[in-house]
Amino acid sequence: MSVELLDSATIVNFVEDEEAFNVSIRDRFNHLDIDQDGLLSYAELLKELQSLRVFETHFGIDVKTDPEELAHVYDSLFLQFDHDSNGTVDLEEFKAEIKDMMLAMANGMGFLPLQMVLEEDGFLKKAVDRESTKFDA
Repeated sequence: MSVELLDSATIVNFVEDEEAFNVSIRDRFNHLDIDQDGLLSYAELLKELQSLRVFETHFGIDVKTDPEELAHVYDSLFLQFDHDSNGTVDLEEFKAEIKDMMLAMANGMGFLPLQMVLEEDGFLKKAVDRESTKFDA
């Protein structure tokens, strides 16, 4: 993890850079696709959904949540990705949903930069890294 400065333009620029965004999406999808069948099952996507830490409250401390409630939340998140409701998520569905999520986050941030703790292999960190390489050149 690292602490980074992030603003909405950094996220939007990353998503709009089709080459960089598509490479990141393909890499993450291939990493999650354990059986390499070109589709993400619920079990394969579950670990990624859990990494979103939707029940985290303060500084990395998780809330004790009812297992049934957790299952319902993860089922709902999976359905958000599974656009055609066939029980699996293909690369295009995964890309579309990640794009929508990132643009929604950028929209919610406004124009002022925020300091955030980012996962090293996360999409937001990749957006920051992409932005910083533009200034290094």
